[in-house]
Amino acid sequence: QVQLVESGGGLVQAGGSLRLSCAASGRTFPIYGMGWFRQAPGKEREFVAASTWSGASTYYADSVKDRFTISRNNAKNTVYLQMNSLKPEDTAVYYCAARKSLVAGRLESDFGSWGQGTQVTVSS
Repeated sequence: QVQLVESGGGLVQAGGSLRLSCAASGRTFPIYGMGWFRQAPGKEREFVAASTWSGASTYYADSVKDRFTISRNNAKNTVYLQMNSLKPEDTAVYYCAARKSLVAGRLESDFGSWGQGTQVTVSS
């Protein structure tokens, strides 16, 4: 399995931006579909965005479409989540996830490796 470490979370005002990073260890990183999920207090973890191994295809939850962008740099074994126009309802712990597949996934069960999470708090 690949090991994942997220960074870049923090406190931001509504309308602001943050970029999350997820660094992966493992020589086979390019052959992983990658995803971001989030979990708000008292809620279940939900899908945010996903990318195929090449980054050529990306997928988003309706709630973040046109505001968030997932990208990856396979040379650096890193996947990013650029978050713009943040809203208070985006407040959550954000998790990076990997699946050993060329294709992306959208379900938690699609992913076999998870990071520890990074807190994002958006103030109104």
